[in-house]
Amino acid sequence: MKLSILDQVPVSKGSTSTEALHKSVRLAQLGDKLGYERLWLAEHHNTTSLASSAPEVTAAYLAAKTDRIRVGTGGIMMMHYSPYKIAEVFKTLAALAPGRIDFGAGRAPGGDGPAMNALASGRRPEVTEQYDKLEIILRLMNEQQTGEPVYDAVIASPTKVQLPEAWLLGSSGQSARQAGQAGVGYSFAQFFNGQASKEIFDAYKAAFQPSYFMEKPKIIVTYAATIADTREEAEYLALPIQISRLNLMRGRIMQGISPEEAKDYPLSEMDKIFLQNNRHLMLIGTAKDVSEQLYLEKEQFGFDEAMLNCNQFSIEDRLNSYRLLANEML
Repeated sequence: MKLSILDQVPVSKGSTSTEALHKSVRLAQLGDKLGYERLWLAEHHNTTSLASSAPEVTAAYLAAKTDRIRVGTGGIMMMHYSPYKIAEVFKTLAALAPGRIDFGAGRAPGGDGPAMNALASGRRPEVTEQYDKLEIILRLMNEQQTGEPVYDAVIASPTKVQLPEAWLLGSSGQSARQAGQAGVGYSFAQFFNGQASKEIFDAYKAAFQPSYFMEKPKIIVTYAATIADTREEAEYLALPIQISRLNLMRGRIMQGISPEEAKDYPLSEMDKIFLQNNRHLMLIGTAKDVSEQLYLEKEQFGFDEAMLNCNQFSIEDRLNSYRLLANEML
């Protein structure tokens, strides 16, 4: 099974955004060395806990700092940007790092209401017709007519370059058929709500139409994971991530706290129930534990590749999670 990395560029308590971005370089270089297939950068706005607001910029930097691993976005949030600009950005990336760039597109805002308004310069955000926008982007990249006069009057440059792989992100299954019809890969965020199913992926495969961007259907499933030498250590390192999710559900976005602080974090009985009920949204354990779960779900759901999001407090613990799993599976 291919393994990949989702980097949200987490800013742990007591560290800075600059430090977080430079830690991404270490992560990309480790993934490059260990044999991970790809590394994607998420897009998040109006937060001090994540430093990945410009994934296409970070992707360019990481591509220059690595040799083999594919680099891309997971995803670029289409609603905020002109299809023409997106096409030119990713064609430029693809020209600079041929055969190593992924265009992963998302339909979510990647931020709250004020961020959406600011990104739209105070105008009404474009929250509808995202599938149409994806089609226009792909046509512009491929130097085809779009049927829209405003775009058919221009050429997306640089021209005649090897184009990136294209992927559509989803977390509920609604976009599965659209990804197939568009002829792009489908990336499912299992760590959002744990609702992956064979039915969703079969619908994508049934709808798939080959394209320049993808000859055959490909499915990535993304998991939140904490991997350590023992199950007890993994549970200890995962607790801060679970507490962050708890606070996110309450509308409070917090920087990641240390395992020591999480151990003494005040939790009500309702909080403990929440943590227990959401425990299935994370893969927590030894590399053997996580490997077995991934192979089980691959067989159950029928996907091709697992992408891991490891947001441990310490960069050393993050790197070790990826290192342990690679030693087990790659």
